[in-house]
Amino acid sequence: MNIKGNILRLVRIALCFCIISFVFNCNNKEKNAIASNQKNPLSAKDILGNPEYLAISYGGYRKNTRDIQPTKKELKEDMRILSAMGVKILRTYNVHLDQAANLLAAIKAIKEEDQNFEMYVMLGIWIDCKNAFNWENTEPDHNQESERNPIEVSTAVQLAKQYPDIVKILSVGNEAMVKWATAYYVHPSVILKWVNHLQDLKASGELPKDLWITSSDNFASWGGGSTEYHVDDLNKLINAVDYISMHTYPMHDTHYNPNFWEIPKESTAQSKMDIVDSAMLRSKLYAIDQYKSVKKYMKSLGIDKPIHIGETGWSSFSSELYGYNGSKATDEYKEGLYYNHIRTWTNAEGISCFYFEAFDENWKDKTNPKGSENHFGLFTIDGQAKYALWDLVDQGVFEGLSRNGKTIAKTYNGDFDLLMKDVRIPKQKDAVE
Repeated sequence: MNIKGNILRLVRIALCFCIISFVFNCNNKEKNAIASNQKNPLSAKDILGNPEYLAISYGGYRKNTRDIQPTKKELKEDMRILSAMGVKILRTYNVHLDQAANLLAAIKAIKEEDQNFEMYVMLGIWIDCKNAFNWENTEPDHNQESERNPIEVSTAVQLAKQYPDIVKILSVGNEAMVKWATAYYVHPSVILKWVNHLQDLKASGELPKDLWITSSDNFASWGGGSTEYHVDDLNKLINAVDYISMHTYPMHDTHYNPNFWEIPKESTAQSKMDIVDSAMLRSKLYAIDQYKSVKKYMKSLGIDKPIHIGETGWSSFSSELYGYNGSKATDEYKEGLYYNHIRTWTNAEGISCFYFEAFDENWKDKTNPKGSENHFGLFTIDGQAKYALWDLVDQGVFEGLSRNGKTIAKTYNGDFDLLMKDVRIPKQKDAVE
């Protein structure tokens, strides 16, 4: 009995030792993996085009003015919501307001609390012309750039140096070259100047060499539309950026170029849902065609580099051009279809899509609360998940999370039939009003 007892004790000791060793080794592997990731951080090349790193356009403003900046607590609240749905790359638009710097600080704080938390940023640098947005006495001068542009660039450089583990992309300008941006557009030479400046800072070692530089602009501005954009400075710019960030908005063209949107006469016998589903499929193909047009122009220059979607989106409501009295394009059902179409396509093709946008922001058209610009979010300002995200609510993805003190719940109380009552079908081709 003593011999057997001793053997049993030795076996138990050996088992305990094995278990302790196993746990110790697992912990060491996890720590080594975290340490390895800290020593070899991911670059823009690693995350762009990776479907495991969903991208989104982000603004955290919760009031109808940007004079009231989101707090660090509110920014952290948003980051946890977006992280829960798989978003790991954000796009911002300027650095002259506090939000960008505060957002980077908020992300850093969360990372210090949770070593597994990942969020990277495409930091926007606002560029415009001299006298931009001057609606009173002075016309915008598109042949000169704003005196503030150098300050904007310098501030972005400092933030990129301060947060190299978070800022992975610098984007020079937002729709700053497209000529319908009459209040502020600049010529491609201005964007080219600042892109070259940032590339020189990379070459000198002042900025990380794996930081990617781009400009985010309309598909036409990148050569995918009218030949008026096919100028030498654009061609040099395409060669200078690390990748092309292009915008495509079928929703806007339901009014401005409605041929793809309006329904054929033979479709009138279909159900409302079938008609709408077909229209949204055409919208997806319309966006893909614009992507291909940019790629075709780039290839015609003998250049081959990545093209990602800097912006595309679909408003869930509009009182004007895209609403009931317009193209009848805006409602949550169509927004949800477009979101799923675009995510499916870009994920399959290895294209990052900075979907526009995460949350509604009602400062964008504060004099018209029902304007389409206020309703592009996948979430309402109070954090209700629109139809595009209902399935994530069902899966419990947002459990325990809240915005403005309210838990994440479905719009329409999750009543699909109620939602569909707000859905209108597009106009019939050649229809007489």
